[in-house]
Amino acid sequence: MTTATLLGLAGAALVGLGLYGAILQRSWLRRILSLNVLSSGIFLLYGIVARRGATADFGRDPVPQALVITGIVVAFAGSALAVALLLRWTEVKEQEKRETTNGHE
Repeated sequence: MTTATLLGLAGAALVGLGLYGAILQRSWLRRILSLNVLSSGIFLLYGIVARRGATADFGRDPVPQALVITGIVVAFAGSALAVALLLRWTEVKEQEKRETTNGHE
């Protein structure tokens, strides 16, 4: 088993675990983390495909590597935004809950 095959299988496993978590988890934070695992698997698969596409005659193409790095940065920013929105949403829900319980007293 070559390194590329092993890394390809690891990427496929990460995609599978990410999909499983994103579909079955009830907690929003766990869903966000599952989507991060999913995107990591996709980035790994894309990197392996780009590496295997390079032959001895041609050098390695830097474009797929740049796309993977850009995707990682965008995924990190999206995850940070999702966690910030989740925190704000839970704050608002707790504040509404406190207001409704204080209003009934």
